[in-house]
Amino acid sequence: MRIVIAGGGLGGLTCARVLRAHGVDAVVCERDASPEARVQGGTLDLTVDEGQWALREAGLEAGYRAIARPEGQDMVLYDSAGTLLRQEITPDEGEARWGRPEADRPALRKLLLDALPEETVHWGHAVTRAEPLGDGRHRVHLSGGETLECDFLIGADGARSRIRPLFTDAEPAYCGAHGMELVIHDADRAHPAASALVGRGGFSSIGDHQTLSAQRNGDGTIRVHLTLRCAEDWVETSGIPFDDPDRARVALKELYAGWPEEFLALLDATSGPVLVYPLTALPVGLRWDPTPGVTLIGDAAHLMSPFAGQGANLAMRDGAELALVLVQGGDVRKFEEAMFDRAEPAAQMSADNLELFLSDGAAEKVRHLFAKMSGEED
Repeated sequence: MRIVIAGGGLGGLTCARVLRAHGVDAVVCERDASPEARVQGGTLDLTVDEGQWALREAGLEAGYRAIARPEGQDMVLYDSAGTLLRQEITPDEGEARWGRPEADRPALRKLLLDALPEETVHWGHAVTRAEPLGDGRHRVHLSGGETLECDFLIGADGARSRIRPLFTDAEPAYCGAHGMELVIHDADRAHPAASALVGRGGFSSIGDHQTLSAQRNGDGTIRVHLTLRCAEDWVETSGIPFDDPDRARVALKELYAGWPEEFLALLDATSGPVLVYPLTALPVGLRWDPTPGVTLIGDAAHLMSPFAGQGANLAMRDGAELALVLVQGGDVRKFEEAMFDRAEPAAQMSADNLELFLSDGAAEKVRHLFAKMSGEED
């Protein structure tokens, strides 16, 4: 059986690696020209039952533990006035520290790529569309004009999947907010105050309709994230010159006027471009009728905002589970139903958390929520 995977992200590569571990090869078509073609993003916390489970099935648990940072789970949460709302410190010893350890996305991708034959991934080959040939077979059209025919096709090609139209007309919709990412380089040496504020893991602060957070990465950088409730055309109407990062940083600080100076100093410590992007999501609970010889995984199937922290975990679990079904000759529809059932509550949590953290009086609502969870309030 010839298997083609559209997309070489974590979900697609996990699927390819688990297949390979069972003696089945797949072709991965990836739009990036090389593994280093673009910034792959920051750090990810992999859960025991999703991302870590998938890496165990891939035979890569030891490799994962070598790159993971349990201390990255440390977290402090403040309101926009500087009042501490919550703090979590990871134990230095014991298995409990492996609950959701952080690992840099590029390191995870390299771990998976190094465990695959070099010829598995066809770099610079974006899938543009796919057409059914009958009997579950498909022809895959690539950006360079080439085509591939396969017995099973896996759409792991993310938010703007070119495989999804085989199932549904659903497209990602704007969630009502934009995110921005900036980077502090050589944080410990060049910016010790910012480094101390973030600590070993992550820092977050919540205001009305906006958040400011920062996360330590394993490469010595700290990634600073801003999230802002705004209109969909905000980038065009805001007047912020995002093509001039230094001026953009000044304008962004003005949006957070009144927040503690030590928080805003995180923005002063950043350098390089400002990445700005709309938050989008597929409909919560999206499902489709079974279609022979093809399925979707990860963001192609259940894109959600980052407010649940589940996107990569679900994609990797999807990829590993699907690979096991294929090598065992199982029912792909049962896999899809399990994926639907797993993704729907995560997507709903993501949508609910976005509304909570970007609402009026968000910090007080979050404080009450944590107090209730800890038993301090009924």
